[in-house]
Amino acid sequence: MHVLLTGASGFVGRELCRRLLADLHTVTAVSRSPDRCREVLGVEDVVAWADLDAAFLKGIDAVVHLAGESVQGRWNAAKRSQVRTSRIEGTQAIVDAIRRAANKPGVLLSASGIGFYGCGGESTLTEASSAGDDYFAALCLDWEALALGAEACGCRVGLLRFGMILGQGGGAISAMLTPAKWGISGPLGTGKQWWSWVGIDDAVSAIIFSLTTSISGPINIVAPTPIRQSEFQRTLGRVLSRPAFLPAPAFVLRLILGTFAEEVLASKRVVPTALSEAGFTWAVPNLEDALARSV
Repeated sequence: MHVLLTGASGFVGRELCRRLLADLHTVTAVSRSPDRCREVLGVEDVVAWADLDAAFLKGIDAVVHLAGESVQGRWNAAKRSQVRTSRIEGTQAIVDAIRRAANKPGVLLSASGIGFYGCGGESTLTEASSAGDDYFAALCLDWEALALGAEACGCRVGLLRFGMILGQGGGAISAMLTPAKWGISGPLGTGKQWWSWVGIDDAVSAIIFSLTTSISGPINIVAPTPIRQSEFQRTLGRVLSRPAFLPAPAFVLRLILGTFAEEVLASKRVVPTALSEAGFTWAVPNLEDALARSV
């Protein structure tokens, strides 16, 4: 299979590229900085966004669209605009290129997030659950609607709603490790909110599974075992052999993170119904095992 991959130099993209190449697939990466991407990935077939049309002349079988501005950093009006613009413009560019392509790919997998669901409280959220009403929910709705435009071209479209991804060298855990190693991590807000997570290996396996099966529509890329935030912190402390008791009140998180604090404090008890029903098997469904591989 020849896969066109955006976001290839990112945390998930790097591991996905490595796995695809190891499985003898062909990868063409798309990057704003092709030279840097070639250096990071160690591959030569990297094209600029302006050259998307030329990339499709290579005979692309599938597209995995992961590109987007990082959500890390303090959230303000400028950050919200950058995050939204990168996702909307990038997805529109991919779908437009698919429309123009003489030989269209059979599948588009486009990144999204469990932010789609907003704050779900104690409810269990599946792919059939409705959208929330906050910034991330509105962004995911618009982002996914653009990706679904590829269906008119005959593409099977999968919407990859990622939870918190855990793994070495990036993802959510990178921001948590320093305070946790000093023993000063603890519940965020009340600590009662549900967090849905997935290990990097399972996240990548779920993408490859989605490429090679007939699964389509929303796909929750999470482990089948969501956990309370306070228990997440205790588990991380146990893995690091450090205490995890110092709480971070909600008002402090809002001062530090800006509006992104609402995402941290929201409860999302998301389960991977679509993957489970399609027969996907998780290698690391246990949080403690996933954290041990991440630190």
